[in-house]
Amino acid sequence: MSLIFKIINAYPRLFAVFSVIVFALTLNTFVSSQSAFVVIAIFSAYIILVLGWDMVKTIKNRQYGIDLLAILAIVSTLLVGQYWATIVIVAMLVGGEALEDFANQRAKNELKKLLDKAPKLAHLINKDGSISDVNVETVKVDSELQVGPGELIPVDAKIISGASLVDESSITGESLPISVGKGDVVLSGSVNGEESLIIKAIRSAENSQYSQIIQLVKSASDSNAPFIRLADRYAVPFTLISLIIAISAWIISSDPKRFAEVLVVATPCPLLIAAPVALISGMSRAARHGIIIKSGGVLERLADIKTAVFDKTGTLTYSRLKIASVVPANKKISEKSVVCLVASAEQQSVHILAKTILEYADSNKIHLKKVSSVTESNGSGLIARLGKDTVVV
Repeated sequence: MSLIFKIINAYPRLFAVFSVIVFALTLNTFVSSQSAFVVIAIFSAYIILVLGWDMVKTIKNRQYGIDLLAILAIVSTLLVGQYWATIVIVAMLVGGEALEDFANQRAKNELKKLLDKAPKLAHLINKDGSISDVNVETVKVDSELQVGPGELIPVDAKIISGASLVDESSITGESLPISVGKGDVVLSGSVNGEESLIIKAIRSAENSQYSQIIQLVKSASDSNAPFIRLADRYAVPFTLISLIIAISAWIISSDPKRFAEVLVVATPCPLLIAAPVALISGMSRAARHGIIIKSGGVLERLADIKTAVFDKTGTLTYSRLKIASVVPANKKISEKSVVCLVASAEQQSVHILAKTILEYADSNKIHLKKVSSVTESNGSGLIARLGKDTVVV
């Protein structure tokens, strides 16, 4: 029941149309067709006023659509007594509007998810060495910041102290964390690994990578494909030609119904509704899967693509590391012994490769040895003591 109320609140006009159709059908069956006509005429008059006002606003903005055809089609079908055709046109218009609203809302939800993931706070290192939390928008270029383990990097910056693994998958699409150290550039929106970093901002939050992605998604949602712009460009001549044909049909046949019939056929509501809904839905769905499409025109041109070239791990692969084979350099040592030594040494490591090796050892039921000490350096591997043995990975 709550779902029904949500639909009614979100799309009141659509609910009103279906209510009018049901009521008119009931009146037509049990009372009279004249009563059904009156109900449809009153509701259609309301829709005409709404469409007319929207048309005036678009004309003020120097935008010309083909709403006039829809209005004339509704009026003409009422005047010639074809009120069921009237309610069909109204249902088509209102239904298309509801679909477009739904698609737009979905696109806004995806944009909201991007905004929610955007860095909001930064740990600013003051001149006296103290650290204060500030809004990321207030961070200036050359400000020194601290990024803790597992935190978002607030702005594009250069590392001045520390080394860690950074997950840039939300920015670059690279699913594997990359090893970074002093002097390396890290991008806003990336997730820091297990080590703390001291960074110096090289761009403000507004000009950083994650902010640029959000702006790109916003502009993509607002853009129109060439097909839609083409429809708008020819709206005026299309309307004039349709009216000339409709009037000619009326004059030649001496039947005003022919005028209404031509306008009903000429009202291209499904075509104009389908294009924006398809584009908005496509870009929204793509954004949900981490694919950002620059504009509606780019999406439309995908239909002409003959060859696609892909890069980045995770695009065509599963983005999960897996050991394919173990090849000992020394034939006297078995594969099982090599895995046992390496996995034992990697037990305390947080590196992405360590997890894969440990999973491989576990799946092969290899018993691991106790580690007495481990020394690990980011980007340089680790040294572990296993009893009397020293293992270097």
